[in-house]
Amino acid sequence: MAKKKTEQGDSKLQLQPLADRVVVEREESEEKTPGGILLPDTAKKKPSRGVVVSVGPGRLLDDGTRAPLQVKVGDRVLFSSYAGDEFRMGEQEYVLLREEDILAVIE
Repeated sequence: MAKKKTEQGDSKLQLQPLADRVVVEREESEEKTPGGILLPDTAKKKPSRGVVVSVGPGRLLDDGTRAPLQVKVGDRVLFSSYAGDEFRMGEQEYVLLREEDILAVIE
């Protein structure tokens, strides 16, 4: 379960995804091109990398057991740029993905 201090005080964010879903905090997009040009927010590409902050218990199989997820909290992952659903909790933006939307774990 992800617990995070918010900017407004000591209240903690608790977020538990269901089934095979994963909550990812996107990495910041590049502010500058390799040539040194500063990019406005509207011109930045959505980063397709992030850090897993919370995972669900796994997909429910036909026999009633759960398939464990291959990713864990703290893994840096690569995913499709437009996969999942974006949402905001306080000042932080997150992406809720299915495990199948994650393409690779970055080591």
